[in-house]
Amino acid sequence: MKSTTVRRTALSIAVVAALTSVAACGSSSGSGKSDKAAGGTTIHISPIAAVLRTAEQSTDKAESAKVRSTMAIGDVMSMSGNGVMRWGNGLTGSLTITYTGGKIAEAMHRVGAAPSLQARYLPDAYYANLGGASAERLGGKHWIKYSYDLLAQVSGASGSYVKDQIRTATPNQSVKLLLASGDVKKVGEETVAGVHTRHYSGTVNIADLAGKNSNIRADQLAALKKQLDQAGITTETVDIWLNDQNLLVKKVEKGATAKGEMTNTAYYSDYGVPVTTEAPPAADTLDFAKLMKSSGGLPSGTATGSSTSTGSGISTTS
Repeated sequence: MKSTTVRRTALSIAVVAALTSVAACGSSSGSGKSDKAAGGTTIHISPIAAVLRTAEQSTDKAESAKVRSTMAIGDVMSMSGNGVMRWGNGLTGSLTITYTGGKIAEAMHRVGAAPSLQARYLPDAYYANLGGASAERLGGKHWIKYSYDLLAQVSGASGSYVKDQIRTATPNQSVKLLLASGDVKKVGEETVAGVHTRHYSGTVNIADLAGKNSNIRADQLAALKKQLDQAGITTETVDIWLNDQNLLVKKVEKGATAKGEMTNTAYYSDYGVPVTTEAPPAADTLDFAKLMKSSGGLPSGTATGSSTSTGSGISTTS
């Protein structure tokens, strides 16, 4: 197996795994303290918006939760994630990510990686254990470390955006998306996972929100919007379910991309659960920067991800 194939697959997996955490937990899009205009004048909001604002704040204050998620993007990938995440001072936590189909799963099979991987998220980097025979091609090491700075560097503007979003991620992004959209309605009341919930739905313009809610530089934002256009991402529908404590129980986000239809679903439970995440042993970890350096670096365009809070356009080569 050529080392370039391993590197390319490793980067593709890196981008998707990073997006998985963002998709599962969403991303912070402001302080939530927008009830007053800059001049101090109170802004009157609708009853639905008031409910969403309360849900945004309640979920943010909970600080951690168990997460179950699924994501599919055309024929690029389908996957599921299961684990615990903590947000606030940088995203931390761990997920078991299983690739169930698409080109990403095929690429993993070609390099001997197991279909499921363990991912650990820390404020400055995340770690992926590809398992299987892939360790034989990584000097016997099971974990790859991907710093968010490096991911931003090799993935272009989308990497910068993902890094920004991961570092400020919370699961109430879907609530904030609906608040920002101005197009939301109450669908009804339903039981989800045995819990009584209120169901809300709306439509969101992705490119506009990226500009309003990201902390990246203007030049990075311009490049990101270009990639969003290339990925064919324009709008997405967002559905959320809130329990009686105004905590997010479920979200479903759907949209079209150049790679095919994107669907992301996540369930949240056990808010406030303890989350302790540590970096894997250094002796069993390979820094992706060293993997790139030892084999001459990655060719440009090897693997790219264009990400919103949930959607991506990802290309893989082999």
